[in-house]
Amino acid sequence: MSDSDILVEVRDLKVHFPIKRGVLFDRTVGHVKAVDGVDLSIARGKTYGLVGESGCGKSTLGRALLQLTPPTTGEVSFDGVELTTLPPGKLRAMRKRMQMIFQDPMSSLDPRQNVESILTEGLQTHGIGGNRDERRKIIAETLDKVGLPRWALSRYPHEFSGGQRQRIGIARALVLGPELIVADEPVSALDVSIQAQVINLLDELQDSLGLTYLVIAHDLAVVRHISDTVGVMYLGGLVEEAPSDRLYREPLHPYTRALMSAVPVPDPDVEDHRERILLAGDLPSPANPPSGCRFHTRCPWAQPTRCADERPALREVGGSRVACHWAEQIASGELRPHKVSAEIVRPEGEGEEPGVVSAPSEPGSFV
Repeated sequence: MSDSDILVEVRDLKVHFPIKRGVLFDRTVGHVKAVDGVDLSIARGKTYGLVGESGCGKSTLGRALLQLTPPTTGEVSFDGVELTTLPPGKLRAMRKRMQMIFQDPMSSLDPRQNVESILTEGLQTHGIGGNRDERRKIIAETLDKVGLPRWALSRYPHEFSGGQRQRIGIARALVLGPELIVADEPVSALDVSIQAQVINLLDELQDSLGLTYLVIAHDLAVVRHISDTVGVMYLGGLVEEAPSDRLYREPLHPYTRALMSAVPVPDPDVEDHRERILLAGDLPSPANPPSGCRFHTRCPWAQPTRCADERPALREVGGSRVACHWAEQIASGELRPHKVSAEIVRPEGEGEEPGVVSAPSEPGSFV
């Protein structure tokens, strides 16, 4: 992939939230490592799907990419422009080219504004449209693209169904004419029948407008349907990245294999006899992640050497990028899975007075 084909490039991105303790004077006693050293690239006009269980840092990564949550360290390049060092005025102007679709359409829409006001706000902020008539024309065309009638302009969010509200959220992202859209769980709050409609709408918009997507989800079927490349996150880090078909056909990382084994197969004979990988224990605390490989406390293939001492880097293995010391040996069957006992990894200082996690302040509203 040439540099001109890459729209978004992330290098060693970290987002750490300080843990504060104290009554009169706050002191920082640790950090929650929500995102901890992520590298990825998103090709222009393609869809990058990001999956992982709740609490692994997917949404924080998406917000940090758009600078809604300031990164602790690392680089985020958008079309060759480094976003982390942009002054506020230039960053706001850049946001016209990158927008976000939020998970819950009801909470992300202002209940006191009608649809016309919601969609006009961004146009006015970025100086798009010389007068009200021009802005209404842009808004009407955007409503047509997302399949909403013109009479919706005078209605309020509570007057719509969940699927219609999500279409309003998509329209709000589209109205500025962005190149990149970060979709954070865009269909998880919707009924299954409506999910398919929204996913197909996103597909059609990408084909007609040449959009680039980062789709964050935990529904593996949704990600497979819409994504060209899929990245798997675990405890703040990327553990595997591969083209969609390859990842679902031949997962290499033990965590990815466990995720894929949890996806039901609509064939009773296959479902009854296929391999199921049940992980022991819960996701460790991001305030005190395990040493070495973050997954070794739950991994059925963990070895006494390297896994607990050395954090694996993402490396090329058979067309995929995987962060596992033993990926080749696991794929070939040379290493066999073993039983894993649940291991409790407590946050540092547990047993003392409770800590408060402080999120960094966000640099202004996102329009």
